[in-house]
Amino acid sequence: MSQRISIINVGIDTTSYVDTCDRIAALVQQATSSYIVAANVHVVMTAYWHQDYRQVLENAEIVTPDGMPLVWGLRSLGVKNQQRVYGPDLMLAWCDRAAQENLPIYLFGATDETLNKLEQKLKLRFPDLAIAGKHAPPYFELENPNFELLLAEDIELISKSGAKVVFVALGCPKQEFWMSHAQHRLAAVMIGVGAAFDFHSGQVSQAPRWMMAIGLEWLYRFSQEPRRLWQRYLINNPCFLILFGTQHLRRIFQSPKARGDASRHL
Repeated sequence: MSQRISIINVGIDTTSYVDTCDRIAALVQQATSSYIVAANVHVVMTAYWHQDYRQVLENAEIVTPDGMPLVWGLRSLGVKNQQRVYGPDLMLAWCDRAAQENLPIYLFGATDETLNKLEQKLKLRFPDLAIAGKHAPPYFELENPNFELLLAEDIELISKSGAKVVFVALGCPKQEFWMSHAQHRLAAVMIGVGAAFDFHSGQVSQAPRWMMAIGLEWLYRFSQEPRRLWQRYLINNPCFLILFGTQHLRRIFQSPKARGDASRHL
């Protein structure tokens, strides 16, 4: 059974692709307005620095271990068989389920060019997949004075499409804030998938699977976009290692009774 375990100060769910898709299906059936976050080190560290973003993650229905450091962290905290639940792969897993169960999806984010290519590739891979609509918003800043008006327009557009699940690709932390603001106003399950649209449309190449498996995906992405990603990886990654290392050492040196009491409150 899935549980939420704290890594630094962010709760991560001990879930799997099958479990997450089952829970999405249940949420769709109940017409529950909710959102799902695929968390990596960047997400965790953004939450560490910003309390308002941390609250957004706390309100998420599911927070999956998207990055291998979080998978290793959960394993070190006692979840021995934890596997990665990677946003782009979760998107494909749900598209497969949605095609089988005739549950329409919506694509929100990226650019018009990316969305057109993505729609074509998804249709080739999942011929029965119902894509209710797609939209590349020309904005997203919470400070935008027209934000509420633009958000209302987007929600109306998505609602009219009849989509049951909305894939949101605005990047961290924008997509999580957008989903948080849309919750309870949009009767759908929203899933933040980051760069998945770029990957699956063929616009950006993914790291080789062997690099993903040993936690070097960040190095591959950094080599592609060093100017954009240097701060994310060269500051956040070392800080994560220090903070989680401290958490892990504290756990090791806890008394067995205190460790047992802590685990019961996770």
